[in-house]
Amino acid sequence: MKLEHRQQPLLPRTKFILRLGRSVGLAALLLLASLAMGTAGYHSLAGLGWVDAFLNASMILTGMGPVSPLPTDAAKLFASVYALWSGVIFLAGTGVVIAPVFHRFMHRFHLEDENDRES
Repeated sequence: MKLEHRQQPLLPRTKFILRLGRSVGLAALLLLASLAMGTAGYHSLAGLGWVDAFLNASMILTGMGPVSPLPTDAAKLFASVYALWSGVIFLAGTGVVIAPVFHRFMHRFHLEDENDRES
């Protein structure tokens, strides 16, 4: 995503909303891909049914914790790595969504700062 330079005018509100929508969409894709990965891992390594695997993946991804006991060491190792991955995805998704808002704030701040200097 190419952002405007600080010497360029502030992006119109409609274009900013589209940019924010793209960021939310990218974060949602990261979330859905991680949820699919977790569901497949719990299903294949822990022997859980699809609904229980989805429940476990969802709970770990949202930071709530596991629901079903894990029978094998492979399942426990997967759950550990998936929990770490989920933390990274949470932070990355948050950053992707907040970045356009923060950029707009900083851009507006610099525009106001330059206008004060010119006066």
